[in-house]
Amino acid sequence: MSAFWSAWISIITLGVIFGCTWLLFATRKGQKYNETTEETVGHAFDGIEELDNPLPKWWFQMFVATVIFGLVYLLLYPGLGNFKGLLGWTSTGQWEEEMQYAEKHYAPVFERFAQLSIEELHQPANAEGLRIGQRLFANNCSVCHGVGGVGAYGFPNLTNNDWLYGGTEENIKTTLVQGRNGAMPAWGDVLGEDGIRDMSHYVLSLANREHDAESASRAQPQFAALCAACHMPDGTGMHALGAPNLTNDIWLYGGSFEQIAHTLRHGRFGVMPAFGGQLSDDQIHLITAYVKSLSK
Repeated sequence: MSAFWSAWISIITLGVIFGCTWLLFATRKGQKYNETTEETVGHAFDGIEELDNPLPKWWFQMFVATVIFGLVYLLLYPGLGNFKGLLGWTSTGQWEEEMQYAEKHYAPVFERFAQLSIEELHQPANAEGLRIGQRLFANNCSVCHGVGGVGAYGFPNLTNNDWLYGGTEENIKTTLVQGRNGAMPAWGDVLGEDGIRDMSHYVLSLANREHDAESASRAQPQFAALCAACHMPDGTGMHALGAPNLTNDIWLYGGSFEQIAHTLRHGRFGVMPAFGGQLSDDQIHLITAYVKSLSK
């Protein structure tokens, strides 16, 4: 966090504390804690009138104690951006200590299993290594691909042996380390609504889905001119570009006529984040083994 944002957070935090303190004493001005009155605040709430009396002494003292506690806490554990407290504690420093502890205690475990090949990790004797990969997957990948790797709308299913960028060990590791950026261009302005309708029927025909044969035949030349470069002339896709196979009835964004038309009209842009800077090579290896096991 930059110095500007650290200062900004500090000003807001202290401003709220001192603002609440001023409000507490300002509303108490001119009143004693043990004085009572029959005067009301001048408003009725559902037929109930509220007396204009000060806070009880114990309640007021609890507010003051809370303010004092807050100021002392901020001095010891500021939590205000990059500023350190009197104890020298910061959340970043604590995180670094925890990461160093984890590296010291768990890195040898990852390294031991990383010496095994993917095939060896799939053997029952090395089930512990695959379970470690499963936990790493749950912590880093399941938010998009689901706990069981079955995917979701816009996130690939990793259990069906259909791979956008290839399912070899090298392909999977490259995906994990470098991430992927998929781009399907929008063809709405090029094809027009009639062209979008015809092309949608042609894509359905590639997957042997119910379609209008006449519309599909009109779109075939346009598919060859506009789409075959990525999806190949027969629609089987291309791993190098992450272009999906359109013939297997597996759909990343849905396979209904309306969903296909939406994809053609507006395009799609998918992002797989890179984990090379977050996970070690040994951890990447174990996740790869687990992902490979899902497709089996």
